[in-house]
Amino acid sequence: MKLLVINPNTSAVMTGAIAQAARAVASPGTEIVAVQPGFGPQSIEGPHEEAWAAAGVAEQARLASEWQPAATVVACFGDPGLEAAREALDGPVIGIAEAAFQAASLLSSGFSVVTTMTRTCIMAERLVQRYGFEHQCRGVHGTDIAVLSLEDCPPQTVAQIEAAAREALARDRSSAIVLGCAGMAPLCRQLTRTLGVPVIDGVAVAVKWGEALAALGLATSKHGDYARPLPKTYTGFAQKLGW
Repeated sequence: MKLLVINPNTSAVMTGAIAQAARAVASPGTEIVAVQPGFGPQSIEGPHEEAWAAAGVAEQARLASEWQPAATVVACFGDPGLEAAREALDGPVIGIAEAAFQAASLLSSGFSVVTTMTRTCIMAERLVQRYGFEHQCRGVHGTDIAVLSLEDCPPQTVAQIEAAAREALARDRSSAIVLGCAGMAPLCRQLTRTLGVPVIDGVAVAVKWGEALAALGLATSKHGDYARPLPKTYTGFAQKLGW
């Protein structure tokens, strides 16, 4: 099967790292197709950037509708453009935040989120509320690590994330950590070993669930809210993206 992974930012380095993390867990026979928007911010660290990222996800989903992947992963912790992609595509579309929250709730009685910039914590908290995990999520913690600094992720950055996770486990009395950025995906196994608790990377979980749903023959319902977008004229740079 072909599984589409959309990195909503425009960092080619991060797209490559996300693709590598996805391929590391994909089943034999699953082809990972990793893409990024043709426009938008290099990193997503606030609502303005997230709005452009959502439009970029919609762009890539519209382009992929021409070949219809078996499943799709939106690989940004804000899950930008998730519902737009579900309209455009037939196969299951999974956001990494929603996937990570669900996995953490199955593996622990309570989890903490460790993310990048403190200014994005409120965005993660709103996702927790939107998805209904207020009782399982015991805290969201920013590290003030810039997203793009995860591209090379030197040892001091890894140590900073580990320290924040240890503090979160103690302060929140939680028993699992959710990594709040797709750029942290390569650190998942290392942190699981050093922390001694489940550390959940939403990219990996979303890839496996996408494979599973597709293998079961399950697709996004087109009866109701996720029906194909209505035909209408698009203007400006989006002219070619209309239906």
